[in-house]
Order: sequence, then structure tokens, then C-alpha cells
Amino acid sequence: MADATLDIVAMGDAIVDVIASCDDEFLTRHRLPKGSMQLLTPAQADELYAAMGVAREMSGGSAANSMAGIAAMGGSSAFIGQVAEDQLGLIFEHDMHALGVRFETPPLEDGPPTGRCLILVTPDGQRTMNTCPGASHELSVDALDRDMIASASILFLEGYLFGPAKPRAAMMEAIEVAHSAGRKVGFTLSESVCIAERKEPFTQMIDSGGVDLLFANEDEALQLTGRTDLQSALGELGAKVPTLVITKGPQGAIGIEAGQMIAIPAAPVEQVIDTTGAGDLFAAGFLAARCKGASLERCLWTGAIAAGEVIKHYGARPIVDLKTIVQL
Repeated sequence: MADATLDIVAMGDAIVDVIASCDDEFLTRHRLPKGSMQLLTPAQADELYAAMGVAREMSGGSAANSMAGIAAMGGSSAFIGQVAEDQLGLIFEHDMHALGVRFETPPLEDGPPTGRCLILVTPDGQRTMNTCPGASHELSVDALDRDMIASASILFLEGYLFGPAKPRAAMMEAIEVAHSAGRKVGFTLSESVCIAERKEPFTQMIDSGGVDLLFANEDEALQLTGRTDLQSALGELGAKVPTLVITKGPQGAIGIEAGQMIAIPAAPVEQVIDTTGAGDLFAAGFLAARCKGASLERCLWTGAIAAGEVIKHYGARPIVDLKTIVQL
């Protein structure tokens, strides 16, 4: 097996985040469950965007945010995702390159526009996400850079993109490429709203050995296993994947590997401004530390520190030099 020349390559939604503050009444008026994530049609996205207040636009997407975090911690990362040949697509491409993340997927010339996520942040820091996937769900097998996938220590996949048939086929092909090259595959369940309709393919992928490192939060673990208590869910999932990581928000995180379970508290944060991207940056910290050969406990702590930084400000990507904070 050749030595890896890249730390992480990720596949996921190529999305531009549009973030605005709102009060609880705005969420109620627009029938948006607080703290949830829902998919929107282009028409619904246009209607909600028109009703939002002053907004900030920045490139997003779960796995893309994680790769931005990897780069901010000094790791080498790349991203495979589909944008359209439009203004938001140019913004996404520019932002990834500016952050030091390799992004070479050709833009879609004909088809839906670049995806966007309308994020509403209430005064308590909770974010309600409203996603119009657009071109991101048109990612196909033909867009894969197989040499790049084979060159990375870890292939990292996000659950948001695993639903539609076309990108799911691309992900399954990427898993084959990575495992054939002797690399590891990480997968994040992304959001509990995704699980109901994707439970069977998620389970099949995990049961078949497609995943070496699984990220989930408590609710996702319960939904995927159908269990009613977390310990039972941990037992079931921990028996299926070599490394299992469960995030618990302000209660910290749990890691299970080689029969060992380690629990850590959340990193202390004086004031939570916006929880957008907390899980993405946790995964980034964990993966960055793993590529440095760190222990399970150190990987968990690095994830917690990275997540603690991103919730101190608006947006899902780091705005400080994470290298000095996580000290890998």
C-alpha cells in the first residue's frame, strides 16, 4: 500500500449558507420547528429567503465545513461536491480554495442551481436549517477523482448526500476505491431527519463493513438502531464499526474503539452564539488528530475544542487559527 499523500478527502453537499438572526415568533409563523433541519423546494427557499432579515452568505455543507476545519488545523484536505455554473457556485469554489481545501469538481452546466441552506439563529444560539440541495444532489460517479480518493488516509462521507440515488452510487463507488487502496472510511449520519427514509441503506452500508469510523449524535444513534436507550444503541453500533463516536452536545462526547469506551465533557464556552457547524468541527478535530496518530481520548478532546471554538461566533467555519488552539 502506497503512503497517503492527503489526510482527508470528503464527499458531501456543496452548499452556500445564508445565515440570519430571528426570534422564536418568526419560526412559529413560518412553521419551522426550532433546532430542526428540513428540505425545501426552490420555490419554498425563495419564499423563506424573502422573509429573512439581513443575512450573511458563506460557503457551507457539513463535510465541506469539516474539511475547512481540517485545513485550519494544518491538515491537508480535499472536497468532492457538485455546484452549478452560477454565482453561488463561484462563491463556494472561491471559499474552498481560499481556505486551502482542494476542490476540483467541474461545475454543472445544465441543471438545478447551486444548493443553499437558509439558517435562522435564535437568541439562544440554536439554529434552524432549511436546505434546498439544488445541484449538490446531482453529484455522479463520473465526477469522482479516483486517484485523489486513493491518495487520502481517510475518505469522509456525509449522510445528507446519501439519500438521492445518483450521489449515493458515487459514494458507494468511492468506498470501493478507498478500501481497495487500503484507506479508512468515515461516515457522519449528519441529521436525524435523514434517517427515517434512509435507514435501510445506512444499515446495509454499515453491516457490510463499508464504514470504519461512524459519527452520530444521541438521537441519530437511537433512530438508526431503533433502540430506546443509548447504552443499547452503543452496544449494537459499537459491534459493527471499528470506531464509534457519539456527540452529546453540551454533555460532551463518547468514543468506542477496540472494546474501550471513553467519555469526555464538552469544552467550556463562555457564551454560545451559534451552534451551526458544531458537529462538523467536532468531526474535523477528531479526524485531524486521528491522521496524526493520536489516541482515542486525544481525538475526542481535539474535536471538542474545535467545536467549542466554532459556536462562539456566527457561521460554521473557524475564524481563528485552530492550529494554535488544538496544538496537534
